[in-house]
Amino acid sequence: QVQLVESGGGLVQAGGSLRLSCVVSGRTFGSYPMAWFRQAPGKEREFVASITWGEGTTYYADFAKGRFTISRDNAKDTMYLQMSSLKPEDAAVYYCNADETYWGQGTQVTVSS
Repeated sequence: QVQLVESGGGLVQAGGSLRLSCVVSGRTFGSYPMAWFRQAPGKEREFVASITWGEGTTYYADFAKGRFTISRDNAKDTMYLQMSSLKPEDAAVYYCNADETYWGQGTQVTVSS
């Protein structure tokens, strides 16, 4: 059974940075396309960024371009989301997704203005 565990969320001031991590267990991590999503209160879950399993090609939502960086370390079965220049509207629960199928429990990001 595949398990995803996110960490790294917390409270940060606007303009600050956070790095989220997602550890995958249960199957070969390197074979999965991976992604980050987020969901703010009262809003639908939305795509943030993704990374392919082979060449590590990355894709970003428009709001994430230039501020967020997705990466993966297949040797550590871990995916990251480096977030900088955070804004209050970035506050949400951030979820890790593997293979468009598996989800983590989420990690809360709060941005104070």
